[in-house]
Amino acid sequence: MTQDELKALVGQAALRYVEPGGIVGVGTGSTVNKFIEALAAMKDQVRGAVSSSVASTERLKAIGIPVFDANEVEELAVYIDGADEIDGGGHMIKGGGAALTREKIVAAQSRRFVCIADESKLVPVLGNFPVPVEVIPMAAARITRQFAAMGGQARLRLKDGVPIVTDNGQHLLDVSGLKIAQPLAFESEVNQWPGVVTVGVFAHQKASVCLLGTPSGVRTLDF
Repeated sequence: MTQDELKALVGQAALRYVEPGGIVGVGTGSTVNKFIEALAAMKDQVRGAVSSSVASTERLKAIGIPVFDANEVEELAVYIDGADEIDGGGHMIKGGGAALTREKIVAAQSRRFVCIADESKLVPVLGNFPVPVEVIPMAAARITRQFAAMGGQARLRLKDGVPIVTDNGQHLLDVSGLKIAQPLAFESEVNQWPGVVTVGVFAHQKASVCLLGTPSGVRTLDF
């Protein structure tokens, strides 16, 4: 099976976690796009969605699913999103699509995080995928030096030579060269650095379940 087919497989499998009559949290990225396509078949069974990005909001509205502001909803039963990496404890690296801050907000609002990914995303230790960090621009150089002190190389994410601006109006650093053996401690530490908006390690908001696409079908990991 192609990676695209694996993504479609887990996107379809995630439908069983959507509560009829409820509001579902929806993430961002190519795997989530497959989930949104699958969700179209049961759009009349959900009240709507809370979305983690402008791009996902547009896709949801295009298939006729109402999108609520996060402040309008007290709690979500489930948040469905992908990951750039996930380890055996359900800790993830996210933010390759630049939506990590809103993703973490919606994850924190949800009772259950269902991660959908293909099997290439499962790793023994987080860190092969560069860790995205959303930062306030005036702090980028200092935060780069702080990562260098712990052995990481932080690079400003650019597009056409210009810094990418997130949906929140901030910049992104991508940090390579780290092995994150203690994701919870790492996330807690970096969160304290002035100028960090969000670090793309999801340990406090880790996955409850991972639906992993494999050539032999969907493998379910419970954490």
